[in-house]
Amino acid sequence: MFVGREKELNILNNQFKSNKFEFTVIYGRRRVGKTAIINEFVKNKKAIYFTGVESNAKQNLQNLSQSILSFEDGMPIDSEFSSFQSALEFVFKKSLSERICLVIDEYPYVAKASKSLASTLQLMIDRYKDQSKLFLILCGSSMSYMEDHVLAYKAPLYGRRTAQIKVQPFEFLEACKYFDNFCDEEKAIAYGVVGGTPQYLLQINDKISLKDNIKNIYLNSASFLFEEPTNLLKQEVREPAIYNAIITAVANGASKLSEIASKVGEETSVCSAYIKNLISLEIIKKESPYGEKNSRKTVYSIEDNMFRFWYRFVADNMSIISRGADELAYSRIEPYLSDYMGAVFEEISKQYLWHLLLNGKCPVSFTDIGRWWGTNPKTRTQEEIDIVGFENKTTALFAECKWTNEKVDVGVLDKLIERSNLFNQTERYYYLFSKSGFTQGCAEKALKLGNVKLVEYKDILKG
Repeated sequence: MFVGREKELNILNNQFKSNKFEFTVIYGRRRVGKTAIINEFVKNKKAIYFTGVESNAKQNLQNLSQSILSFEDGMPIDSEFSSFQSALEFVFKKSLSERICLVIDEYPYVAKASKSLASTLQLMIDRYKDQSKLFLILCGSSMSYMEDHVLAYKAPLYGRRTAQIKVQPFEFLEACKYFDNFCDEEKAIAYGVVGGTPQYLLQINDKISLKDNIKNIYLNSASFLFEEPTNLLKQEVREPAIYNAIITAVANGASKLSEIASKVGEETSVCSAYIKNLISLEIIKKESPYGEKNSRKTVYSIEDNMFRFWYRFVADNMSIISRGADELAYSRIEPYLSDYMGAVFEEISKQYLWHLLLNGKCPVSFTDIGRWWGTNPKTRTQEEIDIVGFENKTTALFAECKWTNEKVDVGVLDKLIERSNLFNQTERYYYLFSKSGFTQGCAEKALKLGNVKLVEYKDILKG
């Protein structure tokens, strides 16, 4: 099932149409759908598709040879190139007369096995790029490797790419295409449970209840996602146990560096280095109050929904899940799902605002949006605003998000307006996002003020 990715496919197809040498780097975390995009793109095109394996150079060269042989009819079936250079030179020469795509998937595996591969590619590109019609695609799941050894200034291939595509998980509305049969509320929870990674979305069966889905994909020791976070960490990092401890600490409420270090039992400097890697893997996110650069207020949270759900609800129940007690495990999850969805709904609301901005429908042309928290100097109490966005020193947007079964009343709007007075911007616009709608009093005041937008969750689903 191939869904969406129109932007990525448009980039690739426009490059293909140039009929000259093109070199695109495609990267992104595991399971995000990079290979699916490439497979969709090369349909009905002349393409040599080679996937690197975590083995030695000899094995990878054999596999590359076979990929070329299956493309080139006239060569003996048992032929094999003597080196990566001879294999690549054959392809580059072939592309002098016709448009060919050469895809090297899981490039980091091959490059690590053959230390000279990057330099060989550099040589071939520099030698043939002016005459070649080759469309070269390098793809990799190790984001750090692709950024440091392919895209970075000191990398041999630096300056030779003609495009790069970082494949991101789907946003909420795109993810909804995977579960058309769910009711509105179930769609949001499904996104909250697995996030926007295509491979995880495919685990959802919209023909059965959400409860049964959670039991099938998380509360079953034989399921795909039961050990997925720990398996991913083992693939991405050298010391998965420490990384696991850090994510567990964050999932259990430790948000400041000192709190995380205390729970893990490591120095803050040590934890900081590990957290930096988790941020680069897009598992953990770092936040400061919107508009502030004060590192003392920096907090950390889990960015990826699948990781959030797993560490919040699955990790503590591993023992009973292993014993087949899925119903008992679910009974420990269900009472807290609504609370869990609060942060998910905030993210969905942010995506909605970005959608408005990019379509020219937002009254505030913000450059970024985020959460704000801090002390009210008058009351000396801690205050928080779910979403804040500045256009300039005079214009700003403030928003509150409520994932509850009750309608949002006028008190929520009044409190948001009051908190916005902590900022200097005089031209203010307000958004209230609600799962269940708004009271008449809230609707009347919003209409009277004129600078307030009330957005029901069902309106977000309309796109």
